Amino acid sequence: MSVDELTAISRFYGADRDYVVAGGGNTSFKDGDVLYIKGSGASLAEVENASFVRMDRRALAAIWEKTYRADPDEREGAVLADMMAARKRGEEHKRPSVETLLHDLLPFAFVVHTHPALVNGLTCSQNGEAAAGSLFGDDAVWIPSINPGYILSLAVKRALEECRTRKAVIFLQNHGVFVGADSPEGIKERYRFIMEKIGSQIKRQPDLSALPGESGAGFGESEKAAAVFAELAGGSPVSFLRNREIAALTRSRDAFSPVSSAFTPDHIVYAGSDPLFVELPESEIPGVSFAGVLERAWKEHVNRTGRAPRIAAVRGMGVFGIAPSDKAVKTALELFIDAVKVAVYAESFGGPLFMSRDKIDFINNWEVERYRSQVAGTGPSKTDQSGKEGASYEGLRIRK
Repeated sequence: MSVDELTAISRFYGADRDYVVAGGGNTSFKDGDVLYIKGSGASLAEVENASFVRMDRRALAAIWEKTYRADPDEREGAVLADMMAARKRGEEHKRPSVETLLHDLLPFAFVVHTHPALVNGLTCSQNGEAAAGSLFGDDAVWIPSINPGYILSLAVKRALEECRTRKAVIFLQNHGVFVGADSPEGIKERYRFIMEKIGSQIKRQPDLSALPGESGAGFGESEKAAAVFAELAGGSPVSFLRNREIAALTRSRDAFSPVSSAFTPDHIVYAGSDPLFVELPESEIPGVSFAGVLERAWKEHVNRTGRAPRIAAVRGMGVFGIAPSDKAVKTALELFIDAVKVAVYAESFGGPLFMSRDKIDFINNWEVERYRSQVAGTGPSKTDQSGKEGASYEGLRIRK
């Protein structure tokens, strides 16, 4: 076993969109007292041996002996400082994954954490915990929704201590799955089992096929709407997306409700926590222009949420990705499609379940996730590093 195998298994899952979208997921390998963990912000599909951070496992274990303050910001800052101090000599220029402590807890040589839409159809559903118990029994551990970082690792630590046998699969509500094994082959075997088990329960697949023609009135207005959104966002790139599933979701505000909030931290980081939904009037209103309707909805959204939307849906038209760069726009739409898949799969387990408001707010304000998105090139523009995108992204030209 070696770091070469860790790199290979990381790329294997990182390159498969059924498992990893954008910068999601992380991997690790234990070699005695050293933990090799993926660096924060690095793409699993493109990692190299040097992408992993060498951590002192004895120093990581010592973190559990400490007592941290209850204030979330102070606690996470202190834990991050202790994790940074646990880096081996020569690794000071790297930042380990925020889930380093959790990886170190699992008693397996290899750990692969991903966020498959199929799995999250289970973990982000109303009946997910009961369904997981029925499908996997004692082979897996279910962790209720909890803020990532130290608190999540502590919850997993306590859950594992209550178990009498080693647990190789950990489902995290509104997050994803951790899988452990002592070989890459063992990881793949367990993932195949998980995907087949959950897949056998799915009643409907998302229909992401293109609509025929695309010449309807709603589609024809998309370029005009994109120009308005670009202007409202201070010249940010805008991209339009429409397919059969999106057409069904944008029929009305009620139809859009299954994707109207955030399922997982990744959806917040890359696509925003609060998609904008605009209801165009059925007929023209004297003195109210098409652009005026979009502008009013945009400003109301910014006033309500404190940030500009990454995703804007227009009734009867489709969905727009809006972000500071072309890469960020593409990523936002990829994560929105992932959310669409999750919502459809969740239908088989009692319907979708969003993150709670307090947990959404935690991610929106968490320095670690701001860092991760900025390293991946999908974060706020340089004029707004607060983590709460402002009403516009300054200094970026319109791309038509």
